[in-house]
Amino acid sequence: MRITIEKLVYGGEGLAHQDGKALFVPFVLPGEEVDVEIVEKTKKLDRGRVTQLLEPSSNRVDPRCPHFGVCGGCDYQHISYDAQLELKEQILRETLRRIGRIDWEEPITIHHSSPWQYRNRAQWKFRSHARATQPGHAETSSIGYFQARSSVLCPVETCSIISPALFATFEMLRKALAAGVLPPALREIEAFVDTADQDLLLNITCASLPRATDPLLKTFSEILPAAKSILLQDVAGERMSLLGPGFLHYEVLQKSFRVGHLSFFQVNRSLVDEIATTVRNLAGADELAFDLYAGVGLFTAMLADQFSQVVAVEAHPAAARDLEHTTLSSRAKTSVQNKSASAFLRTWKQGRGARTPDLVVVDPPRAGLEDGVAEQLAVCKPQRIVYVSCDPSTLARDLAKLFSREYTLRDIHLFDMFPQTYHIECVVLLERAR
Repeated sequence: MRITIEKLVYGGEGLAHQDGKALFVPFVLPGEEVDVEIVEKTKKLDRGRVTQLLEPSSNRVDPRCPHFGVCGGCDYQHISYDAQLELKEQILRETLRRIGRIDWEEPITIHHSSPWQYRNRAQWKFRSHARATQPGHAETSSIGYFQARSSVLCPVETCSIISPALFATFEMLRKALAAGVLPPALREIEAFVDTADQDLLLNITCASLPRATDPLLKTFSEILPAAKSILLQDVAGERMSLLGPGFLHYEVLQKSFRVGHLSFFQVNRSLVDEIATTVRNLAGADELAFDLYAGVGLFTAMLADQFSQVVAVEAHPAAARDLEHTTLSSRAKTSVQNKSASAFLRTWKQGRGARTPDLVVVDPPRAGLEDGVAEQLAVCKPQRIVYVSCDPSTLARDLAKLFSREYTLRDIHLFDMFPQTYHIECVVLLERAR
């Protein structure tokens, strides 16, 4: 059927309507006229794929990557970078309006990224398969990324969004795979690179591990000499072996952060300084601050320069250990709570002589705030809340809860932490009505 794309929606697809039913199509732009075929039908919506591009948008460009459209890593390589930013701003405003009933008409500050080679972390999948062209159907292995909405491997030969050091690591792994050096049980390698784009932290997952893991650790250290710490584990997480200190140091705004094998850290190496600066500026300076979902303490360290006391809360034990290390050099009186945000807020409010925080920073995962946390924040009554979000849908949901409890939206910053993809990161400032 022939359709005209009305707009892009969060998730990377274009929206059209056919016979009163929503139709979602990937790799299109608003205003484009396309021929599509239906590949999925449900009661509420259909999904299609483009068979012919009839009227291309002026914002359409040739994708840089030959795997684009099959590999699930990128969604927007067919869109010029300036247009990507404009579309993400439109999607953010529309999502806030549709889910949160927040009609934000003020400017949104856009923080653009380097469009390419921006990622300091990559996760490569490995799969074995039979080669029918060889006698006995011998097995061979491939490295790549999953296809979109799938666990099917897309073997790749290049990747334009990872840092130069990560791409060099990928090339070494491809060569080792072709030479038959890597174990057939290998399933995944996650690599994280430091600020200088030199030293590596590796998480290596295998279907099963040999009884003696030292030879396998030695093999990987020889293949990848830049790896300063290697964690070897099985898929079930029941066995682990470590070679190295277990962490790297990452520098942000002249501060050093310890990032362990199982800890989260901001992925965009060209914007991490900028997002830390923005949170620091929106936070202001005062007496008491909470940093919820603190991770390794990126924002905790910034708050410690401007608040007399900082309480950093992180539920993940490994990240909490790195967080403890971060707080050792802080100027403020900083304490670490290894518990969920909900559990912390509940016990804090019940504590004798509990003080009202002047500021709360929240940086939750894509699922947003845990159930009840928005309500608990309103009970704590901080004057300011800085919300760092990586999903506009859950952000809109949480803001709607806070709006009903005397909080007002004062500022929005959109950070393009993931160019060439549909993902949107933003930082918003909320203030409580006095």
